Amino acid sequence: MTAPPRVLTVAGSDSGGGAGIQADLKTMLALGTHGMSVVTAVTAQNSVGVQGFWELPVEAVRAQYRSVVDDIGVQAVKTGMLASAALVETVAELIAGTDAPSVVDPVGVSKHGDSLLAASALDSVRSKLLPAATVATPNLDEVAQLTGVEVTSEDGLRRAADAVLAYGPQWVLIKGGHLRGDAVDLLTDGSEEHVLRAPRHDNRHTHGTGCTLASAIASQLAKGQSVPEAVMAAKEYVTGAIAEGFALGGGIGPVDHGWRFR
Repeated sequence: MTAPPRVLTVAGSDSGGGAGIQADLKTMLALGTHGMSVVTAVTAQNSVGVQGFWELPVEAVRAQYRSVVDDIGVQAVKTGMLASAALVETVAELIAGTDAPSVVDPVGVSKHGDSLLAASALDSVRSKLLPAATVATPNLDEVAQLTGVEVTSEDGLRRAADAVLAYGPQWVLIKGGHLRGDAVDLLTDGSEEHVLRAPRHDNRHTHGTGCTLASAIASQLAKGQSVPEAVMAAKEYVTGAIAEGFALGGGIGPVDHGWRFR
Protein backbone atom coordinates (compact mmCIF):
# COMPACT_ATOMS: atom_id res chain seq x y z
CA MET A 1 0.00 0.00 0.00
CA THR A 2 1.43 3.38 -1.03
CA ALA A 3 1.32 6.13 1.58
CA PRO A 4 -0.74 9.20 0.68
CA PRO A 5 0.91 12.62 0.30
CA ARG A 6 2.07 13.98 3.66
CA VAL A 7 1.05 17.43 4.91
CA LEU A 8 2.14 19.08 8.15
CA THR A 9 0.16 21.75 9.99
CA VAL A 10 1.96 24.03 12.44
CA ALA A 11 -0.81 25.74 14.35
CA GLY A 12 -2.87 26.09 17.51
CA SER A 13 -5.39 23.64 18.91
CA ASP A 14 -9.08 24.61 18.87
CA SER A 15 -10.78 22.71 21.70
CA GLY A 16 -14.16 23.14 19.97
CA GLY A 17 -12.89 21.36 16.86
CA GLY A 18 -13.94 24.01 14.34
CA ALA A 19 -10.64 25.67 13.48
CA GLY A 20 -6.91 25.24 14.16
CA ILE A 21 -5.19 21.90 13.84
CA GLN A 22 -8.49 20.08 14.20
CA ALA A 23 -9.87 21.77 11.06
CA ASP A 24 -6.55 21.27 9.30
CA LEU A 25 -6.42 17.53 9.92
CA LYS A 26 -10.06 17.04 8.89
CA THR A 27 -9.39 18.92 5.65
CA MET A 28 -6.27 16.93 4.90
CA LEU A 29 -8.11 13.65 5.40
CA ALA A 30 -11.06 14.79 3.26
CA LEU A 31 -8.66 15.63 0.43
CA GLY A 32 -6.81 12.34 0.50
CA THR A 33 -3.61 13.29 2.28
CA HIS A 34 -1.95 12.19 5.52
CA GLY A 35 -2.13 15.05 8.00
CA MET A 36 0.45 15.58 10.74
CA SER A 37 0.65 18.31 13.35
CA VAL A 38 2.93 20.56 15.34
CA VAL A 39 0.94 22.19 18.15
CA THR A 40 2.06 25.77 18.82
CA ALA A 41 -0.60 26.78 21.34
CA VAL A 42 -3.58 25.39 23.19
CA THR A 43 -6.79 27.41 23.20
CA ALA A 44 -9.90 27.18 25.35
CA GLN A 45 -12.34 27.88 22.54
CA ASN A 46 -15.94 27.18 21.63
CA SER A 47 -18.65 28.54 19.35
CA VAL A 48 -18.90 31.86 21.17
CA GLY A 49 -15.23 32.80 21.47
CA VAL A 50 -11.76 32.14 22.80
CA GLN A 51 -11.65 32.10 26.58
CA GLY A 52 -7.87 31.79 26.77
CA PHE A 53 -4.75 30.42 25.13
CA TRP A 54 -1.36 29.15 26.20
CA GLU A 55 1.56 29.01 23.79
CA LEU A 56 3.99 26.11 23.88
CA PRO A 57 7.72 26.62 24.50
CA VAL A 58 9.88 27.15 21.43
CA GLU A 59 11.80 23.95 22.16
CA ALA A 60 8.57 21.92 22.18
CA VAL A 61 7.52 23.31 18.81
CA ARG A 62 10.96 22.73 17.30
CA ALA A 63 11.10 19.17 18.66
CA GLN A 64 7.69 18.28 17.20
CA TYR A 65 8.67 19.68 13.81
CA ARG A 66 12.01 17.90 13.64
CA SER A 67 10.47 14.64 14.84
CA VAL A 68 8.00 14.60 11.95
CA VAL A 69 10.12 16.06 9.17
CA ASP A 70 13.31 14.13 9.89
CA ASP A 71 11.61 10.72 9.99
CA ILE A 72 8.33 10.80 8.07
CA GLY A 73 9.01 13.72 5.75
CA VAL A 74 6.57 16.24 4.34
CA GLN A 75 5.37 17.30 0.91
CA ALA A 76 3.74 20.53 2.09
CA VAL A 77 3.59 22.60 5.28
CA LYS A 78 0.79 24.89 6.47
CA THR A 79 1.16 27.41 9.29
CA GLY A 80 -1.62 28.98 11.33
CA MET A 81 -1.70 30.44 14.84
CA LEU A 82 1.86 31.14 16.01
CA ALA A 83 1.04 33.42 18.96
CA SER A 84 4.40 35.11 19.66
CA ALA A 85 7.45 36.60 17.95
CA ALA A 86 9.64 33.78 19.24
CA LEU A 87 7.37 31.13 17.73
CA VAL A 88 6.97 33.04 14.46
CA GLU A 89 10.74 33.29 14.04
CA THR A 90 11.32 29.66 14.98
CA VAL A 91 8.69 28.36 12.56
CA ALA A 92 9.91 30.66 9.79
CA GLU A 93 13.42 29.23 10.18
CA LEU A 94 12.08 25.67 10.14
CA ILE A 95 9.94 26.01 7.01
CA ALA A 96 12.68 27.95 5.20
CA GLY A 97 14.96 24.95 5.76
CA THR A 98 12.39 22.39 4.55
CA ASP A 99 12.30 21.32 0.92
CA ALA A 100 8.53 21.54 0.56
CA PRO A 101 6.03 24.27 -0.35
CA SER A 102 4.61 26.25 2.55
CA VAL A 103 1.21 27.88 2.95
CA VAL A 104 1.25 30.69 5.52
CA ASP A 105 -2.06 31.72 7.01
CA PRO A 106 -1.01 34.80 9.06
CA VAL A 107 -3.61 34.33 11.79
CA GLY A 108 -4.14 37.46 13.83
CA VAL A 109 -7.62 37.14 15.30
CA SER A 110 -10.23 34.42 15.68
CA LYS A 111 -13.59 34.33 13.90
CA HIS A 112 -15.03 35.93 17.03
CA GLY A 113 -12.53 38.82 17.08
CA ASP A 114 -10.25 37.43 19.80
CA SER A 115 -6.55 38.22 19.38
CA LEU A 116 -4.37 35.18 18.66
CA LEU A 117 -1.11 36.96 17.88
CA ALA A 118 0.93 39.29 20.07
CA ALA A 119 1.30 42.77 18.60
CA SER A 120 5.06 42.41 19.08
CA ALA A 121 5.05 39.49 16.62
CA LEU A 122 3.86 41.49 13.60
CA ASP A 123 7.35 42.60 12.62
CA SER A 124 8.51 38.98 12.74
CA VAL A 125 5.63 37.92 10.48
CA ARG A 126 6.61 40.61 7.99
CA SER A 127 10.38 40.09 8.06
CA LYS A 128 10.72 36.34 8.73
CA LEU A 129 7.55 34.38 8.03
CA LEU A 130 6.17 35.93 4.85
CA PRO A 131 9.51 35.69 3.00
CA ALA A 132 9.50 31.93 3.68
CA ALA A 133 6.01 31.42 2.23
CA THR A 134 5.20 29.77 -1.06
CA VAL A 135 1.66 31.12 -0.65
CA ALA A 136 0.41 33.60 1.95
CA THR A 137 -3.35 33.66 2.56
CA PRO A 138 -4.33 36.79 4.53
CA ASN A 139 -7.90 37.96 4.91
CA LEU A 140 -8.66 41.68 4.71
CA ASP A 141 -8.30 42.24 8.45
CA GLU A 142 -4.88 40.58 8.37
CA VAL A 143 -3.88 42.66 5.33
CA ALA A 144 -4.73 45.82 7.27
CA GLN A 145 -2.90 44.57 10.35
CA LEU A 146 0.26 43.71 8.40
CA THR A 147 0.39 46.47 5.78
CA GLY A 148 -1.97 49.24 6.81
CA VAL A 149 -3.89 48.84 3.53
CA GLU A 150 -7.67 48.99 4.06
CA VAL A 151 -9.77 47.27 1.38
CA THR A 152 -13.45 48.17 1.09
CA SER A 153 -14.22 46.93 -2.43
CA GLU A 154 -13.01 44.42 -5.01
CA ASP A 155 -11.01 47.18 -6.69
CA GLY A 156 -8.68 47.29 -3.69
CA LEU A 157 -7.59 43.65 -3.82
CA ARG A 158 -4.66 44.32 -6.17
CA ARG A 159 -3.32 47.08 -3.96
CA ALA A 160 -3.53 44.72 -0.98
CA ALA A 161 -1.73 41.98 -2.91
CA ASP A 162 1.09 44.32 -3.90
CA ALA A 163 1.52 45.39 -0.29
CA VAL A 164 1.81 41.80 0.97
CA LEU A 165 4.05 40.68 -1.90
CA ALA A 166 6.48 43.43 -0.90
CA TYR A 167 7.32 41.32 2.16
CA GLY A 168 8.54 38.43 0.01
CA PRO A 169 6.08 35.54 -0.36
CA GLN A 170 6.16 33.87 -3.79
CA TRP A 171 2.38 34.10 -4.12
CA VAL A 172 -0.36 35.83 -2.19
CA LEU A 173 -4.04 34.96 -2.01
CA ILE A 174 -6.01 37.96 -0.78
CA LYS A 175 -9.26 36.63 0.64
CA GLY A 176 -12.13 39.03 -0.05
CA GLY A 177 -14.77 37.10 1.86
CA HIS A 178 -15.43 40.06 4.17
CA LEU A 179 -16.61 42.23 1.26
CA ARG A 180 -20.22 42.45 0.14
CA GLY A 181 -21.49 40.38 -2.77
CA ASP A 182 -19.78 37.29 -4.16
CA ALA A 183 -16.84 35.76 -2.28
CA VAL A 184 -14.00 37.09 -4.44
CA ASP A 185 -10.32 36.27 -3.86
CA LEU A 186 -7.25 37.44 -5.77
CA LEU A 187 -4.26 35.14 -6.33
CA THR A 188 -1.09 36.66 -7.78
CA ASP A 189 2.69 36.38 -7.81
CA GLY A 190 3.03 39.94 -9.07
CA SER A 191 2.86 39.04 -12.75
CA GLU A 192 0.36 36.18 -13.12
CA GLU A 193 -3.08 36.90 -11.71
CA HIS A 194 -6.22 34.86 -11.03
CA VAL A 195 -9.56 36.14 -9.74
CA LEU A 196 -11.53 33.43 -7.93
CA ARG A 197 -15.22 34.07 -7.55
CA ALA A 198 -17.85 31.97 -5.76
CA PRO A 199 -21.43 32.65 -4.71
CA ARG A 200 -21.89 33.83 -1.14
CA HIS A 201 -23.87 31.35 0.93
CA ASP A 202 -26.36 32.67 3.47
CA ASN A 203 -24.86 30.71 6.35
CA ARG A 204 -23.37 32.23 9.50
CA HIS A 205 -21.67 28.99 10.50
CA THR A 206 -18.24 29.65 9.01
CA HIS A 207 -15.87 28.94 11.89
CA GLY A 208 -12.58 27.56 10.57
CA THR A 209 -12.87 28.90 7.03
CA GLY A 210 -9.36 30.35 6.85
CA CYS A 211 -7.68 27.30 8.37
CA THR A 212 -9.63 25.03 6.06
CA LEU A 213 -8.72 26.95 2.92
CA ALA A 214 -5.01 27.11 3.74
CA SER A 215 -4.91 23.41 4.58
CA ALA A 216 -6.75 22.55 1.40
CA ILE A 217 -4.17 24.52 -0.61
CA ALA A 218 -1.34 22.70 1.16
CA SER A 219 -3.02 19.34 0.50
CA GLN A 220 -3.31 20.05 -3.21
CA LEU A 221 0.31 21.26 -3.38
CA ALA A 222 1.39 18.01 -1.71
CA LYS A 223 -0.33 16.15 -4.54
CA GLY A 224 1.89 17.97 -7.02
CA GLN A 225 -0.48 20.65 -8.28
CA SER A 226 0.75 24.10 -9.25
CA VAL A 227 -0.13 27.02 -6.98
CA PRO A 228 -3.01 28.24 -9.21
CA GLU A 229 -4.38 24.69 -9.56
CA ALA A 230 -4.12 24.10 -5.82
CA VAL A 231 -5.84 27.36 -4.91
CA MET A 232 -8.69 26.83 -7.38
CA ALA A 233 -9.32 23.31 -6.06
CA ALA A 234 -9.14 24.55 -2.46
CA LYS A 235 -11.58 27.37 -3.19
CA GLU A 236 -14.08 24.85 -4.55
CA TYR A 237 -13.67 22.64 -1.48
CA VAL A 238 -14.06 25.44 1.09
CA THR A 239 -17.06 26.90 -0.75
CA GLY A 240 -18.83 23.56 -0.38
CA ALA A 241 -17.78 23.34 3.27
CA ILE A 242 -19.22 26.81 3.96
CA ALA A 243 -22.48 25.92 2.24
CA GLU A 244 -22.89 22.96 4.59
CA GLY A 245 -21.69 24.67 7.78
CA PHE A 246 -23.80 23.69 10.76
CA ALA A 247 -24.94 25.06 14.12
CA LEU A 248 -22.92 23.90 17.11
CA GLY A 249 -23.21 25.40 20.58
CA GLY A 250 -24.66 28.85 21.12
CA GLY A 251 -22.59 30.83 18.63
CA ILE A 252 -20.91 30.38 15.24
CA GLY A 253 -20.69 26.76 14.14
CA PRO A 254 -18.01 25.19 11.93
CA VAL A 255 -17.86 24.58 8.22
CA ASP A 256 -18.49 20.97 7.23
CA HIS A 257 -15.17 19.37 6.31
CA GLY A 258 -16.86 16.13 5.30
CA TRP A 259 -19.47 17.68 2.98
CA ARG A 260 -18.34 15.61 0.00
CA PHE A 261 -19.11 12.40 1.88
CA ARG A 262 -22.69 13.30 2.86
